Amino acid sequence: MNRKYKVAIFASGSGTNAERFFSHFKDHPQIEIVLLLSNKADAFVLHRAKKAGVASRVFDRQQLKEGEVLSWLREEEITHIVLAGFLWLIPDNLINAYPEQIINIHPALLPKYGGKGMYGSKVHEVVKEAGEKETGITIHLVNHHYDEGAILFQARTNVDQKDTPDDIAAKVHKLEYQHYPVVAENWILEK
Repeated sequence: MNRKYKVAIFASGSGTNAERFFSHFKDHPQIEIVLLLSNKADAFVLHRAKKAGVASRVFDRQQLKEGEVLSWLREEEITHIVLAGFLWLIPDNLINAYPEQIINIHPALLPKYGGKGMYGSKVHEVVKEAGEKETGITIHLVNHHYDEGAILFQARTNVDQKDTPDDIAAKVHKLEYQHYPVVAENWILEK
């Protein structure tokens, strides 16, 4: 019999990547997205979760650090965690409870342009300022430091001299939508 996996998604913003996960795994025989967790009560991702029929909860920093969020994950029998635009550092209690079972996506080719404060448009602005000829996405395991976990997958796109940071963002989003759910699926099923 095939093992069943239950996934929780952590997100802070509009949730376009989370939405791709909801649709990608909608009728998956082994993987179910069962919970969306957000640190922002007004995040649009909560509307996307409701529309997709995925339960959601909002939490604050204290609930995350002191173990309440971990209790919710255990109640739902979560096996894997996907970060989809979640900006806080994951605390030790979650990393210890889910060793090598938490992944994140970063909008650049790590180890370049990673670390605290490097997210969203800030990354694309720095890539442009540096005159990079290419950028991309990095899907990686989450550890105790921002953007330093083992790299699972990278995809690249060209950066043209005329590209604005918004142009770069559009190219990177296309890679995110194309690859993140598929890489996550393979990662979950291979474990």
